[in-house]
Amino acid sequence: MAYASPDATTRSRPMTSEEKKVILASSAGTIFEWYDFYLYGSLAAIIGAQFFTAFPESTRNVFALLAFAAGFLVRPFGALVFGALGDLIGRKYTFLATILIMGLSTFLVGLLPGYASWGIAAPIILIVLRMLQGLALGGEYGGAAVYVAEHAPQGQRGYFTSFIQTTATLGLLLSLVVILLVTSYVNANYPAVPQLGLDGQPLLDPTGAQVMLDPFKAWGWRIPFLGSVFLLLISLYIRLQMNESPAFKKMKEEGAQSKAPLKEAFGNWKNGKIALIALFGLTAGQAVVWYSGQFYALFFIQNVIKVDQFSANVFVAWSLILGTAGFIFFGSLSDRIGRKPIILGGCALAAITYMWVFPLLTSVANPALHAAQQIPVTVTAAPEDCSFQFNPVGTAQFNNSCDIVKATLSKSSVNSDTVDAPAGTVASVQVGETVVQSYDANALTGEALAAEKARFTAEINAALTAAGYPLVAADNTTVAKADHFFDIFNAQNIKIVLILTYLIVLVTMVYGPIAAQLVELYPTRIRYSGLSLPYHIGNGWFGGLLPATAFAISAQTGNIYAGLWYAIVIAVMTVIIGALFVPGDSHKKNIFADDGV
Repeated sequence: MAYASPDATTRSRPMTSEEKKVILASSAGTIFEWYDFYLYGSLAAIIGAQFFTAFPESTRNVFALLAFAAGFLVRPFGALVFGALGDLIGRKYTFLATILIMGLSTFLVGLLPGYASWGIAAPIILIVLRMLQGLALGGEYGGAAVYVAEHAPQGQRGYFTSFIQTTATLGLLLSLVVILLVTSYVNANYPAVPQLGLDGQPLLDPTGAQVMLDPFKAWGWRIPFLGSVFLLLISLYIRLQMNESPAFKKMKEEGAQSKAPLKEAFGNWKNGKIALIALFGLTAGQAVVWYSGQFYALFFIQNVIKVDQFSANVFVAWSLILGTAGFIFFGSLSDRIGRKPIILGGCALAAITYMWVFPLLTSVANPALHAAQQIPVTVTAAPEDCSFQFNPVGTAQFNNSCDIVKATLSKSSVNSDTVDAPAGTVASVQVGETVVQSYDANALTGEALAAEKARFTAEINAALTAAGYPLVAADNTTVAKADHFFDIFNAQNIKIVLILTYLIVLVTMVYGPIAAQLVELYPTRIRYSGLSLPYHIGNGWFGGLLPATAFAISAQTGNIYAGLWYAIVIAVMTVIIGALFVPGDSHKKNIFADDGV
């Protein structure tokens, strides 16, 4: 029995107050769920120091980012699991399940002891909790997008679904604001914590002084995770007030539910090719622009440009405040001119400008570092001595002389070129006119190894310092700094916020209209399942792996900007495939007609 969908005339009326309440409740709950998910991304560097301290320092950031990405890798599976549940038991109870899993997993991260206490079990459990978060989030987006789109008046789907599109950014903004508030309070009221290695010995900085850690980095980072339990209770209350989707109830009453939605959506070429077009012609490019403009930008500012964590969060938070309205603007604009030109236009602009924007960000945020990068640095090494330092499981040992040089340079955000040397040559690095010989850790042991390590560290630090590299953060007077949340009204800080806002505007272009575009690709019977999988593969895999992949590429090539090519290539691919195969007039269609695109 066919489901009697409302016609376009019915859908063109204004939304009722009850429909607006449903959409508001759905959006609010989704914001809280994104908040939980992105707390980890906002604190990835700090959490990495707590849970991955036993791994080689050169790969610690990669491993921490991969733990972040683990939540994205399982999102397509969450889309399948909860998509099926949503079709079988209804939208409301699926929403309750996803928020419970997300909230409890986040709370447990705040309780989880670090590597020093639990050893290898700590990072393993952390990754399991991240995967549970990813599963929950995989079931959230498709339901929210379909739920809102099927309540929206005809001709306003882009506008109404754009509110759902803001939830991810608002969740990130909420997480940043909470982190900033907690950071300010904890650091102002509690003493710094001396840092010890896993052997119990004091950790020393390049000057030989003991490393002291801000209390927020030592233990205060747990508070936003533990505090999420209150958001969980609020979210549960909101979700319990929601009514079941009228469309779902109608289909259930008429017995028109799909018995095998996954088979219908992906089991034949007619619908299977729609999923491929959605993935490669829309969501893959949208994903890399989204994560480049928000998460990789935050990671880049903190870990590459060396802006302190508090200031970086302030700058990104302000860019989100200034740019978030773009979701609504571009969503509404897509109702008039179509979704395709806006989404592909955002991808094209990102591909064209990234290699200009990120170096500009470095020059503004850390002028001393940017000036030092103009000094030629050349690594001379035998090709077989240089490993690809991508270590996702943290077990590889990079002890070759070339690896030691490249890891050291990457840590200090040094751009370098590599010159091949004859086989068996011990690597060296030339900084300006100074040449520093590396050492082969595989050929040394005991006191000889310790002496060579100390000699190399002292010589390379001296050479980099002479070249102007600000190795000691406290001595760098040129790096941007925000003393409080409103400390952005000086030339340097406002320029940083404006650059980041440009990246956010690109995010709003590709993301604002995407929900409406995906909804319009599928007929009603398989809409939930059909759009969820390509969306979460695109955002979970292409997007979620971007920070770790970009960082590893940059470390390998010796260029801090080389990782951007990952995003650029995928964005260009999406522009080409999308221009050829994505329909351009889907914004005019009646989504309740079960005839597909």
